[in-house]
Amino acid sequence: MGEVLDLLLAAPFWVSVLRTATPLILGTLGVLLCERAGVLNLGIEGIMVAGAFAGWFAAYHGAGLWGGVLAAAAAGAAFGALHALLTVTLTLSQHVSGLGITLLATSLASYAYRVSFPKVDSPPKIQPFAPMDWLPIPVIGAQTPMTLMALLMVPALAWGLYRTPLGLALRMVGENPAAAEGQGLNVLRLRAGAVIAGSALMGVAGAFLTLSAFNAFFFNMVNGRGWVCVALVVFASWRPGKALLGALLFAFFDALQLRLQQASGAAEAAQAWLGFVPPYQLYLALPYAMAIVALVLVARRAAYPQALMKPYRQGER
Repeated sequence: MGEVLDLLLAAPFWVSVLRTATPLILGTLGVLLCERAGVLNLGIEGIMVAGAFAGWFAAYHGAGLWGGVLAAAAAGAAFGALHALLTVTLTLSQHVSGLGITLLATSLASYAYRVSFPKVDSPPKIQPFAPMDWLPIPVIGAQTPMTLMALLMVPALAWGLYRTPLGLALRMVGENPAAAEGQGLNVLRLRAGAVIAGSALMGVAGAFLTLSAFNAFFFNMVNGRGWVCVALVVFASWRPGKALLGALLFAFFDALQLRLQQASGAAEAAQAWLGFVPPYQLYLALPYAMAIVALVLVARRAAYPQALMKPYRQGER
């Protein structure tokens, strides 16, 4: 176990944890913003794929890395606008619309890639964001600017939700939209704006994978991270600070399972305790199993927005 302990105390391990957590932080904040306004957005998985492709495609064609981030945000906002139209304006099922957005966004990204690069065997590469070596902060300095942006988004969103009139209005339409309308607020506009802004964050979360974590776009790179973000919002009780904690916790177990597969000491300890060496699939399941355990422990006490998933028609009482 000494080898495993050394791995956990090493700075590269925590660098990996924070890098793994970055798309989860951005995606979870996006889901949280939507749900605080009362709208469930299950389109996050597809929106992240679309954002990953849009960001990489824009950067590949000369828009620059930050231009790629803006393109990913625009792609996410576009799908968010579609989801808002279907669920907020037309009051259709939020579950069905979200799953439809995931299928549509994923398919469009795949189609656009195939049309743009019909004869390419491997994805073209770009020059991704470089680590911030100039920043004299341990672990943070080894990250890219998108990770710093994600970390700064947490207090910014918390301040916006709990310290500004707009944040109060968003939380109000997610708790009691009829009372919000009675105060002169436009419930549909506020909900639609929250969905569009939250979806833009989801698109940026996907762009991190192609602009920071990797240097190309390939299929299945999101790999279920969107669904993890939906679960992390429940774990966080719809609070930005706890969302950061949840993302870091999941990333910790994800980075840990990779190290455990590589550590010979871990295999020996497992052999001694269990009588056999666990297959690698067991390690892969570790972060998801821990996420389920955390949800079971927290979900019953979670104070969810009272109007979540409840459509609202203007003038309705």
